[in-house]
Amino acid sequence: MFSRLLNSELAINNLVYLIVMNKNHNNLSVLYLLFIRMKYKKILPALGLLVYLFAGTGCSFSSKTDKIEEISIVNFEQLEPEFTKTDNVLYVVNFWATWCAPCVKELPDFMAVNSEFSNSDHFRMILVSLDDSDKLDGPVKKFIQEKNLKGVDLYLLDDIKRMNEWIPAVDSSWSGSIPATLFIRNGKSLKFVPNAIEKDELRKIILELKI
Repeated sequence: MFSRLLNSELAINNLVYLIVMNKNHNNLSVLYLLFIRMKYKKILPALGLLVYLFAGTGCSFSSKTDKIEEISIVNFEQLEPEFTKTDNVLYVVNFWATWCAPCVKELPDFMAVNSEFSNSDHFRMILVSLDDSDKLDGPVKKFIQEKNLKGVDLYLLDDIKRMNEWIPAVDSSWSGSIPATLFIRNGKSLKFVPNAIEKDELRKIILELKI
């Protein structure tokens, strides 16, 4: 009975349509039907379906999708221990937000420099978003994915009501404007830059601090 159904072009077309439109479809099932279609000289429709599967829909032999880097919502008491560890690591802690144009402009430079030093056991970059926490699942994660913010620690600091307490705790000279970057090792602040940093300057600072 099943073999007779497969000999019907209409039945094959319907089966292919149902499998492709099912988001949980198995590509092997589709390829099996493609083989049958080709066997019965339905080459052009089969090629069209291949283009649909492997070019236009994100379907492939691999079921992997682009992974968004994990970002945690924290208050300052939760954030501070992440960069004040006594582990001889130079922590580059950048404060930014999606609505901050200078922040958005400098982040690609930070990511480029991070890629140069990320293999070192004595270097770690932390990006701290000051966006509203209710923007996390929308603009913030979208921004992280679009800008390919990978290989860094990501946090969203949700502590605006106590900003007058934690801003001077980061650096006594900080007004709270962003972007701002703290360079710290073993809990000791080595340098604080309360403005944007270009790639060459950032690299120079890190090398001077002898990671």
